[in-house]
Amino acid sequence: MSQRKASTSKLSLAMRRKVSQLADHTRHSVAHIEALPLMTILGLLSGLLAAGLIVLFRLAIDLPSESFFSGKKFEDLPAEVRFALPLIGAIIIGLFLQALKPENRQLSVGHVLSRLHHFQGRLPGVNIAVQFIGACLAQITGQSLGREGPAVHLGAGMASQLGQFLKLPNNSLRTLVGCGVASAIAASFDTPIAGVIFAMEVVLMEYTISGFIPVILASVAGAAISKAVFVQTLSFTGIQGELLSLWELPYIALGGLAIALAAGLFIRLHLATLKISNLPIVLKTTAAGLLTGTLAIFWPQIMGNGYDTILDSANGQLGLQLLIALVLAKTLASAVSSGAGITGGVIGPVMVIGACLGAVIGQLGANFSPIGSTNTELYALLGATAMMAAVLNAPLAALLAVLELSQTPDIIFPAMLMIVVACLATRQWFCHDGIFLAQLRTQGLAIETSPSQQVLSRAGVRSVMSGRCQSCSTVIDLEAAKRLLKPKPNWLVLDSKSPLVMKAADLSRFIEEVDDPNAEIDLLAIPASRLQASFIDQRSNLFEAKTSLREQEVEALIVTKQSRWQTVTIGVITQEDINSFYG
Repeated sequence: MSQRKASTSKLSLAMRRKVSQLADHTRHSVAHIEALPLMTILGLLSGLLAAGLIVLFRLAIDLPSESFFSGKKFEDLPAEVRFALPLIGAIIIGLFLQALKPENRQLSVGHVLSRLHHFQGRLPGVNIAVQFIGACLAQITGQSLGREGPAVHLGAGMASQLGQFLKLPNNSLRTLVGCGVASAIAASFDTPIAGVIFAMEVVLMEYTISGFIPVILASVAGAAISKAVFVQTLSFTGIQGELLSLWELPYIALGGLAIALAAGLFIRLHLATLKISNLPIVLKTTAAGLLTGTLAIFWPQIMGNGYDTILDSANGQLGLQLLIALVLAKTLASAVSSGAGITGGVIGPVMVIGACLGAVIGQLGANFSPIGSTNTELYALLGATAMMAAVLNAPLAALLAVLELSQTPDIIFPAMLMIVVACLATRQWFCHDGIFLAQLRTQGLAIETSPSQQVLSRAGVRSVMSGRCQSCSTVIDLEAAKRLLKPKPNWLVLDSKSPLVMKAADLSRFIEEVDDPNAEIDLLAIPASRLQASFIDQRSNLFEAKTSLREQEVEALIVTKQSRWQTVTIGVITQEDINSFYG
């Protein structure tokens, strides 16, 4: 019996070693910039996990809403309920957030960008849970915000948690976060192409083949799971997006200027509310809920994500005065609510604002334009597209989102014109490159990217380091020196007070001249090139390594990994190695 237990124990130990070796090989593989097949598999897995969480998120919103309101829209509720619901919800959300640490209140797309660029894509699990609970409360209680920003955070967070669980290097975490974002967008709106472009354009801020393939597969997974669970999805099909005359093009460009004014106003109002940091968050959310509730008494269409308002504005069911009122009320309620910290997104609201403003432009064109009749349905879609592009600074993602939702290729030509005018005017007049980056700058978390940073962030230190190294004390005898050099290492890591590395070739040349077999060799005294060094974790990327070399003023980095209860040296990397990779 004891022999059987012993053999089983040996087999179990051997299996654990095999699993550990396989995991280590995987981490080493994905540290390389060309690890496309493995990253594609990981991208698919992260896409499935992100989509599963988004399905739970949507069900957590839809099921209570249907139960409490019996399938009614917010517009069908009595005026006193429309006032009380956002106010009570805002108070609950404020109290919930007030009980948390400030760092755990960082949510939505801005938080994802901050963690991606300042913390190498490591999104905390606590913030993900806070986002899930808070966004559900915001949607159920009719806050004038959307579910898209929370969905992006949830998808990115789930992918990041997968990478952190597998202890993947930081360069691969970037790609997994993009996969999670694409899957979340696809699962939320059934727009897989827009999900990919949003992830690359807004979150990763780069287009690479090694990034595209995993992100595309993750987006497909998100759309497939969404289709399998939900029958009805957001759709603008049936809306006529046909341009009636080329003479409308100057009018469309003029409409782009109007959209830019609305986008700039929205961003400025959001940032102004965000800067009020001397008040407790519960007071800020309560004030925002009071504002939303008051406006909802008169214009209930501002409550919730407002997708039905987009359809109503395109179909001509809303009059000109109501459309203008909705543009102003929705801008005020959504910008203040998001700036006050209520847990919701701004993508849906800005599309509603743009659609209503576009419908206003279309109706004015139909009534007063000398060029004849205009297609109000087309202008509503153009407004939604251009507003999303101008506020988010994401022209391509906005264009493809509305294209997928409307399934109307005719919209591409006029939409491109309005998007270009709106984006250029917003940047020129208001000096903003998107609400998310402006938000981070206001919070002191500005993101500065350069071509070299993007390239170096895509590769891990394990892909460039020299793994042929040996650790040793500073004083050794001749036999120990020979044993040390037997594996033919490139570097020796010296166990000294201040971390040092030296080239093994220098020791090899020195011992050739030593005659005394009992001689002791002081590695700090022999003629050799010794480099001041510091330690860096194996999961770091090359940009982190470059930054560490500069900030710590050292010449080399000792790459380490945690192995059970000890830290193990696995390689050495120098500035020359990084320069060689970048060159």
